[in-house]
Amino acid sequence: MTRDQELGALEQAVLALERRGFGGPGAKERAIREELGLSPVRYYQILNALLDDARALAHDPVTVNRLRRVREARRGER
Repeated sequence: MTRDQELGALEQAVLALERRGFGGPGAKERAIREELGLSPVRYYQILNALLDDARALAHDPVTVNRLRRVREARRGER
């Protein structure tokens, strides 16, 4: 991969946070604010864009494919 095809630090951090498990209610939102300095809304905007980004798939295929399946299942429920 060339340099301009790599994910930025924030994008990598979003995927890394998404790989983790979170215990209690609000733990993930708290981690989003404290570790990334983002509002949960902005975090999910970035995450959703990453799911359609080939660079994200190349960086973390397991996480991206899992989240794509979840997203498709939710779309099917609507």
